Amino acid sequence: MNGNDISWRPYQKCHSDEQSDEESGVGASASLRIAPLPQTLRSAQGDMLSLDFLGKAYLEHNAVSDSERDKLNMQPKMIKDVFGRMLKDLRISVTDRCNFRCPYCMPAEIYGERYQFLPRQEILTFEEIARLVRIFVRLGTEKIRLTGGEPLVRSGVEQLIGMLSTIEGIEDLTLTTNGYLLQQKAQALKDAGLQRITVSLDSLDDEVFGQMNGRGYGVKKVLDAIEEARRVWLHPIKLNTVVQKGVNDQTVLDLLRHFKGTDVIVRFIEFMDVGNINGWKLDQVVPSAELVRYINAEMPLEPVDKNYRGEVADRYRYLDGSGEIGFISSVTEAFCSDCTRARLSTDGKLFTCLFAGDGRDLRGPMRAGASDEELEALITDVWTQRMDRYSEIRASLTEPPKRKVEMYQIGG
Repeated sequence: MNGNDISWRPYQKCHSDEQSDEESGVGASASLRIAPLPQTLRSAQGDMLSLDFLGKAYLEHNAVSDSERDKLNMQPKMIKDVFGRMLKDLRISVTDRCNFRCPYCMPAEIYGERYQFLPRQEILTFEEIARLVRIFVRLGTEKIRLTGGEPLVRSGVEQLIGMLSTIEGIEDLTLTTNGYLLQQKAQALKDAGLQRITVSLDSLDDEVFGQMNGRGYGVKKVLDAIEEARRVWLHPIKLNTVVQKGVNDQTVLDLLRHFKGTDVIVRFIEFMDVGNINGWKLDQVVPSAELVRYINAEMPLEPVDKNYRGEVADRYRYLDGSGEIGFISSVTEAFCSDCTRARLSTDGKLFTCLFAGDGRDLRGPMRAGASDEELEALITDVWTQRMDRYSEIRASLTEPPKRKVEMYQIGG
């Protein structure tokens, strides 16, 4: 017996010996009950064994099937990166296509009618996405957000949501959309298991909104979609507004007046240098602290504690009790130290930062026949070596990175 050998009572069915399998309801189609795992076990040398080792050994010892293994609800491994940040959130880009051409993400002069997006065979299938999500959940991921491009242009996305909603361990299943296709999809998304939704909306002014979506679309269709999302209870609804100085900063109060007193939470995002093609300049950033002062002068605010460690938005509520708003300050108040987010690109690459240049391919090994354990090891290797903190060091860089992944490829 080696140092990792253990001794315990063999697996026993938990029904009385007087009953046959048929009498007790245990058969080929019934759930198998497993004797509980002892709280403490030691090796032959008396050393305490890790829970991870105990779980694996216990399952092997009892020859538990895959379905029975799932029912044991083993604790996730909770892997951490170099700075101790866990892998709690996964953002999945389900398509690189979008029906908008927002200048800060997918400018029309580059992504015109002739632009070649990914061919269908290079995009992860729903089954591949669901398989990877199960592996991420085993590593501690609790929150799944579907993004794009625009996720609602992917045909049948509600089928993917239905698949993900059945995975044990996911506590928050959400989606970010520009809202233009949401009205006709909201009920199906809710029925499939989507819990809540975030809508990107940069202004209520039709001219400004049309400029910022790059298509000239008006805002009414998005507002109608938000009301439909409220009706079907995709709750809470959050609105993300990217603020650019001289572009839409003069319209933020109108946006707040419209949604004040509702359950819709407006969040203002500092214009970020994501990717290489959005023409970002620091003087286009409206610092969140400046916005807080501006809003507070008309609508008095007070800060509110974050809901959980790693929440990206600083929360404020109206002093009159009519709701809350938020500020995401990636440029002026970086939150890298608490970032627990990984991103999966449309073609199956794992990125550990929104500002990263390269990702680790998961699609290739998966389609080449890698087992779940091998994929888990690959993801673990990437995350445990993660050292990203771009927003914290942005100001100290003598020159910007030569290449960063574009936002539409991995979501915001």
